[in-house]
Amino acid sequence: MRKVFLFFLLTPIIVYSQTYQQPDAAQIKLRLKKLNFLGSVLYMAAHPDDENTKVITYLSNDRLATTAYLSLTRGDGGQNLIGPEIRDLLGVIRTQELLAARRVDGGLQFFTRANDFGFSKSPNEAFSIWGKQEVFSDVIKVFRQYQPDVIITRFPPDERAGHGHHTASAILANEAFDASADPNVYPEQLKELKAWQPKRLYTNTGRWWNKDIDEKSPGVLTLDVGGYNQLLGKSYTEIAALSSSQHRSQGWGTRGVRGYFPEFLEYMKGERAQKDVFDGINTTWTRLKGGDKVQVLVDRVIKEFQVENPSAIVPTLLLLRKAINSLEEGIWKQRKLKEAEQLIKDCLGLYLEVTSSHYQTTQGEELKNSFELVNRSSFPLTLKNVRSASLKWDTTCLQELKTNNKIQFRSKIITPEALPYSDPYWLQNPHTLGLFNVHNKAYIGLPENPPAISYTFTFEVGEELVDFEVPLIYKWTDHVKGEMWRALEIVPPVFINTQDKVLIFSDDSPKQYRVVLKSSSSKKLEGTLKLKLPEGWRAEPSAHTFSFTRRDDELIRTFTIYPSVAESKGVLEAIAVIDGKEYNKSIQLIQYDHIPVQTILPIAQTNVVKIGLKKEGKTIAYIKGAGDEVPNALRNMGYDVWEMKNEEVTPDNLKRVDAVVLGVRALNTNDRIRYFMNDLLAYAKEGGTVVVQYNTSNELWVENFSPFQIKLSRDRVTEEDAEVRILKPDHVALNYPNKITAKDFEGWVQERGLYFPSQWDANFEALLSMNDKRETPKDGSLLVAKYGNGYYVYTGLSFFRELPEGVSGAYKLFANLVSLGKQPVKTEATKEKSKEKPNASKKRL
Repeated sequence: MRKVFLFFLLTPIIVYSQTYQQPDAAQIKLRLKKLNFLGSVLYMAAHPDDENTKVITYLSNDRLATTAYLSLTRGDGGQNLIGPEIRDLLGVIRTQELLAARRVDGGLQFFTRANDFGFSKSPNEAFSIWGKQEVFSDVIKVFRQYQPDVIITRFPPDERAGHGHHTASAILANEAFDASADPNVYPEQLKELKAWQPKRLYTNTGRWWNKDIDEKSPGVLTLDVGGYNQLLGKSYTEIAALSSSQHRSQGWGTRGVRGYFPEFLEYMKGERAQKDVFDGINTTWTRLKGGDKVQVLVDRVIKEFQVENPSAIVPTLLLLRKAINSLEEGIWKQRKLKEAEQLIKDCLGLYLEVTSSHYQTTQGEELKNSFELVNRSSFPLTLKNVRSASLKWDTTCLQELKTNNKIQFRSKIITPEALPYSDPYWLQNPHTLGLFNVHNKAYIGLPENPPAISYTFTFEVGEELVDFEVPLIYKWTDHVKGEMWRALEIVPPVFINTQDKVLIFSDDSPKQYRVVLKSSSSKKLEGTLKLKLPEGWRAEPSAHTFSFTRRDDELIRTFTIYPSVAESKGVLEAIAVIDGKEYNKSIQLIQYDHIPVQTILPIAQTNVVKIGLKKEGKTIAYIKGAGDEVPNALRNMGYDVWEMKNEEVTPDNLKRVDAVVLGVRALNTNDRIRYFMNDLLAYAKEGGTVVVQYNTSNELWVENFSPFQIKLSRDRVTEEDAEVRILKPDHVALNYPNKITAKDFEGWVQERGLYFPSQWDANFEALLSMNDKRETPKDGSLLVAKYGNGYYVYTGLSFFRELPEGVSGAYKLFANLVSLGKQPVKTEATKEKSKEKPNASKKRL
């Protein structure tokens, strides 16, 4: 077991989510050349997309260095431009986007347990929320595990980095540079790892904070990352653009460029390099005792490689493997041994695949697996053994693989009870705002779970025994996309999907609550479904029975939920009991074409909220932006929601709705909005209400999105508990149909809001003021203007985060905004202009 553990510990960079793709001859040649370089770089920053893919591409494919990116977080706190997933689910998407980027640029990927809790204005705030020592220990572990020669940070360790997380990543890199070599720092890690001292640390200076830097700047190293790779047929900057463009949830699509392209490295710590980032670092095989003998074989195998007959070098690769195996244990022995073994498989054109009869299995379930083996070379191969450590399964065989003859066989196995579920390891336990709770400490640093089940094939290649590991996957044929695959998953025998994430009760009336049960087992299942309710709440009936006869059967059970008498908030949990064992997992799939299918198994629960919520109007039009769950929240309030397609936004259709809401970043992401923005403004002028949620100031598809002048900014309030001061307590938006007070801003999550306007026309009334600690007041979070007979609202408040979390005050305030045009009698406060002087912090155009 120790040997297996060390494999995961020292090489946690395998891209598990991608089945291995056979490289072509040019790619094999590049990998052969990479055998000859024993130098490593760790690039370090805070988030997905912080990494400079041009530098990673250049170092990995031109300098042939082992290159990795350490991202402190998984980008959980950002916004999503491709769908409604936010927070934990967005982190899953961005994890896979980073892995997709690394598959393009040739880098490796690491993470810490830090949770991206949202924009932070200082490193001290980041450290206090994450827990600095926990994240620091993860960074130290990656340093000691990966043993980089060179560290490159994306950001400087000060306010120039522009984000508290950015600055924190540089601070941690600088501190870890020395601490990773100190045996007194996290000594428990040294039971499996060794203390490690990198050679040097540089910052990849950004032009946005150092505009004057150039090739002549003293002490600065210049990398020309714009070179052209003849084997790959692209420049490194073209490859880097493809890599960056994997970050689709962030809208990070980038065009390729060609020609000279300098990147600058600014000295921070360690030995100062004179001309080259690897100055003074022995990157040849002579850095290892006995490595000179290996060097001869590497040179020979590169020289002997035949583009049209790659298998001709297999005998020399076997000699190389044997020579590497004779070296002392260490990171470079492990890396190069793995590279050599993969090259043997590649040069043989050896096709190994194990597919399952289904993409999911449960503990104790029978699973049918199909094996396919093809030796696509003339080199003699004999299969000696197939085994699976996770299944405790082993079979000895003696099967010769003749040239291009396919060998197929099947097996039946029982999925062990001890195998864990396959949802992302960092989400398997409740976590804090700042830190994921990872029980299996060996997983810390890994980008994703190892395969649920894998098989190891032992071949006699020449006179050597060589192992190749293959994950168990499921494959099918899509009539449009062709051959498709997804990883095999270990899941509970039954899924419990609840109807809503939030249930809002505005009075004592009960609501129907639907639960969808689905079997994931081929066995007959019988059980009981029950609800765990907050104190003071009750359900009828108290339980339902259910039974399934086969996999994928579904049924619906409905409960009547009675709220508490007093206003309250709590969590309702659905639980299935089968043979005395409780199951409480729902299933959520994330499916986008640019990443593998991701399965999440959150607890089957719903936030239930009893508030005295009032609303006016019946039908709300919603125009989609980047994607959010606000339409579901409006339905929860009792509205009919018409999610209008672009072609449906017409004057006649607008007359049929009581208010129009624009989704988050609609002005940035919907390129057709410029063609119907005037219709929306006319609708407001004629008596309607238009509510525009936050946008960024760059890349607006329409400039005239407001009836009065407004200037967007990057102002934001990141402290979710920041004081909210009500500037216009008598304004109708804060009084009808719900009275809004400071209490309604309690319990908000992640932030108050973002990208507030900084300047606005006098026709707008600023209703709220707020700011983070030690900052000036920000009054642009909620602007309301009377326009003709209707209303225009612009708000940067983070309703898209608050409403899915069941924040009662956010529901009341949003109900007021969409009800603005429905008050029966105008109050004096809205008939007259406020005569008070403008707030000192407010800037008017």
